[in-house]
Amino acid sequence: MIDRIEDESLESIAARLGERMLQLGLRLTTAESCTGGWVAKTVTDIAGSSAWFDRGFVTYSNAAKQEMLGVASETLDAHGAVSEPVAKEMVAGALARSQADTAVAITGIAGPGGGSVDKPVGTVWFAWGMPGQQVLTGCDRFDGDRDRVRQQAVRVALEGLLEHLRARV
Repeated sequence: MIDRIEDESLESIAARLGERMLQLGLRLTTAESCTGGWVAKTVTDIAGSSAWFDRGFVTYSNAAKQEMLGVASETLDAHGAVSEPVAKEMVAGALARSQADTAVAITGIAGPGGGSVDKPVGTVWFAWGMPGQQVLTGCDRFDGDRDRVRQQAVRVALEGLLEHLRARV
């Protein structure tokens, strides 16, 4: 379980992300489930984000993940929506269905219900990808109520994008 110090606002992180995206000449897409578009909202709160943000996919249901992002029903059946394989397929689908150069995917259980022994409330899978590069993934388990879990997931998604872009020249 990771407890993050939240000194920096989501808006500030998104602004730094935008600066980096502009420096690299890249465009972003998001594929969100449990965060319901919160990453896209945070990014588009930044004036001028249309220069580097392409689109966001909110795929809350399994059917939406399949229809909008091409997540395979076999993957959902074998691993469940909250899993590394689904997060990877969400990133791949978002990149394939957008004009973006980088993507983030988020799928998790924000609560208060829906958790299990294997996947308790607060479990969130992330994936970050770029065409032709290995997809990076991570899983966190957050404490707190539904809003708190979602907010922490947005923070990790944005920070992960910045980290992913640091490796780029």
